[in-house]
Amino acid sequence: MDLTTISGPESKLAVLAEALQRAEERATAGQLALEMMHEIKNPLEALGHLTYLASEEADDPEKVREYMHLAEEQMTTLGRIVGQTLGFARSSQTPKSINLVVLAEAALRIHQRTIDARKVHLVKDLPEDLVAEVHRGEMLQVISNLLANALDALPHDGVVCVRLRKRQDEVHLVIADNGHGIPAEHVDEIFQPFFTTKADRGTGLGLALSKRIVEHHQGRISMRSSVRLGRSGTIFRISLPAKDEAL
Repeated sequence: MDLTTISGPESKLAVLAEALQRAEERATAGQLALEMMHEIKNPLEALGHLTYLASEEADDPEKVREYMHLAEEQMTTLGRIVGQTLGFARSSQTPKSINLVVLAEAALRIHQRTIDARKVHLVKDLPEDLVAEVHRGEMLQVISNLLANALDALPHDGVVCVRLRKRQDEVHLVIADNGHGIPAEHVDEIFQPFFTTKADRGTGLGLALSKRIVEHHQGRISMRSSVRLGRSGTIFRISLPAKDEAL
């Protein structure tokens, strides 16, 4: 619109304000679309891994049923994402008391194909019956995303550690790797939307989404990292309020 044809400074300001609002709305819509694309990407990749695992274990009906059950959960997650308004509507489901050990094992099975292919040394420290009240699909998404980041950072024959502990009234989930690490100048930005150290391989949304999900569960997520030669690696810790037993 040509502002020279509009008389009066107030009218011009009104037109400028309207144009700015429309530009912001378009930018926000683009950002939200990217967020939804990122959310969809993870369960789609998980479905690919699970169908591969099911085909590899075709002679074991029990394992096939297990992988198909996990695949159904990923389909449910996809349905939830698509059903949300631009990916920002909160889940209407009530959180349930879930055994986080079972959830961590499920996330590891999703990435088993990558772990095997890259000869990753997996260290598990998962005691039984550590329970938190969570949305199962959302927390599975968080754990799966942290594992995917760890695997992306690892060299061939690298090490990833998954550990669960109960400390007083909290459950702590730790995912650590001996990958390349994150430079100190990026540590304060790592949970910011659209910040990524993966160049053209990342959208910079995974950790921001994970942080939002964890905080929605009244939890915390933190990170420590080192780039020191021979001692590089990254540790993520999720802290959630503990519950007595799982449903």
